[in-house]
Amino acid sequence: MDATVKRKKRLSKAHWFVISGLTPILLIYTYLRFIPILKTFYMSLFNWDLVSMDKPFIGFDNYIELFQSDMFLISLYNTTIIAFGILIFNVPLALLISNALVRRIKFKSWFEAIYFLPVITPMVPVTVVWKMILDSNSGLLNYFISFFGIAPKAWLLDPTLAIISVIMLTVWKTVGYNMLIFLVGLKGISKEYYEAAAIDGATGAKAFWHITLPIMKPITVFVSVITLIHGYNVFSQIYILASDVQGSPGYVVRVLVYDMIENGFRFFKMGYSSAEAVILFAIVFVLTLIQMGLAKEKTTSSKGMK
Repeated sequence: MDATVKRKKRLSKAHWFVISGLTPILLIYTYLRFIPILKTFYMSLFNWDLVSMDKPFIGFDNYIELFQSDMFLISLYNTTIIAFGILIFNVPLALLISNALVRRIKFKSWFEAIYFLPVITPMVPVTVVWKMILDSNSGLLNYFISFFGIAPKAWLLDPTLAIISVIMLTVWKTVGYNMLIFLVGLKGISKEYYEAAAIDGATGAKAFWHITLPIMKPITVFVSVITLIHGYNVFSQIYILASDVQGSPGYVVRVLVYDMIENGFRFFKMGYSSAEAVILFAIVFVLTLIQMGLAKEKTTSSKGMK
């Protein structure tokens, strides 16, 4: 009995030690993260002007105005196209690269480093380099496609091509991060599955389709949702690639984060901008719930199989 009491006291002390260590961190995190989120919700219900002391309560008028604004709808549409474009190309490409690298190939570490190098490179200098590559007059991309008889393209002037350019840049920049996550998952798959499948004649593409993809589903869901969330927060690429175009940065392709920043800090419509931030938060929140639901469904089905 005495040993049990002593063990409970030690556990109690350990719990209080952990709580006392985490409390300052949680307080700082709450102050820096949760309070600004609540403040944003609050501001979205007011006609909040940065230069005016009068901030009348207007309820959901900012939200109504949002969905009546062509600029907001265009921004939301462009952001959605870019986010899903990044998802469609990034996730399958990262999975294929990681599946190739998990095999025994020469210089595997070098290939992993080469693919991951763009991830740790800052976005701004990367985008500046890509802007020179995509230049319609002297860019390397137009020079390269000229060998195939393709006429030069205005990659940063045409809205459709500008969206494609942003997707290309972002996929190139972030594919290494997703590749690394997939590599961790692939290395955890037991070789016994593939050996058993090989006996039944399932090798190569069949083994990948019937073994690798089902086992990697939880990781694929996680990577897909994270990629979508990052896609909806795209800003730096748009701002730099489209700068100095017709005298207004971001003119060719307008995205949600840029529209939010412009309304808040250029036109001082902070209440309206906060409503846009709430919409973006809602999109990210829904995507997170989808991820949690799919992951829970996969865990439940796995337990059922056992």
